[in-house]
This record gives sequence, structure tokens and C-alpha cells, in this order.
Amino acid sequence: MKPTLSDLERLAREAGAILRDGYNEEHLITYKGVIDLVTEIDHASEAFLLKEIHAHFPDSHIIAEESGETKGTNSGMWYIDPLDGTVNYAHHIPAFCVSIAYAFDGIVILGAVYEPLRDEMFTAERGKGAYLNGKRIHASATTELQRSLLVTGFPYDAWHTERIISRNLKNWAG
Repeated sequence: MKPTLSDLERLAREAGAILRDGYNEEHLITYKGVIDLVTEIDHASEAFLLKEIHAHFPDSHIIAEESGETKGTNSGMWYIDPLDGTVNYAHHIPAFCVSIAYAFDGIVILGAVYEPLRDEMFTAERGKGAYLNGKRIHASATTELQRSLLVTGFPYDAWHTERIISRNLKNWAG
């Protein structure tokens, strides 16, 4: 059985409640890498998602941020990040979400990203567009760089990859 977009929304909202309930607490922080941290809330949200997916879609393959890969016996593949934005979350910066995608036969067909503090649900279904809280959204029509909003970040392995470090130092040096 394949999930529906409503299934992903339900999972994201329920996992988002775990994030929201733990947000103002102090967190047990461990590190997967130099700057790649994880909290007990990452684990709680992921445990909930894995339990629900296994209960309702038992033959699915799952790739989860914290626990890695769970082999399935059908062509369904789930991708879950139970707390996307852990660094922000751990530092009480209100910019984080739950991210869930579902692919079938190697093609992503469903996605849901839920930001629980603002109650914003971003969803997309292959061939049907993207939505924010049920309202259709579109990419910006802006074509000029100077009129654009650009956002960047650094990958967690940036400090361990010579090519990236070298390139970034050259860019920062001018």
C-alpha cells in the first residue's frame, strides 16, 4: 500500500508536536561530527516516525537521518529528517521543521515539510504542484541577482574536506 499526501501531513504534524513540546527545554546534545549535533528530540521524533511507518506501511524501505537505512521488501522508499534544523533547535532559534518524502520506483512522488512553531505545512505531490497550508505556491519570477534573496549554509563535512576548505578560504579572501 502506498501512502497519500494526507498520510505524510499527519506524520509530519504529529512528529512536529514532539518538536514543539520539547522546544523550550534544555537538551541533551551529542555530536555526530565536529559541527553535526543531535538531540534527544531528534531521536524521539524519529522513533515516532519509524514506528508509524512500520505500522501502516510495513514493507517500506526507510532512510532516516539518525538511524540510517531500514530495508524494505517493496519499491516504496521513505526519507525522513525528524528534526531538520537541529542546530537552530538546540540553540532555541525558531527555524526548524520535520521533513518527510516518499518515493516509489526511485521517483519522489510525495513530500511534506512541517514547521510546528508557525504551523506551516509545505506539501508537494509529483505533477500537482507545491502548497503552503493548502494554498498553491510558486518559485519567484525574479531573474536579477541583485533583486533576489539568497540563502546559504555549510555542509557538516565542510571542515573536513580540503577542496571545500580551500575554495571557501579563497572566496572569503576575495
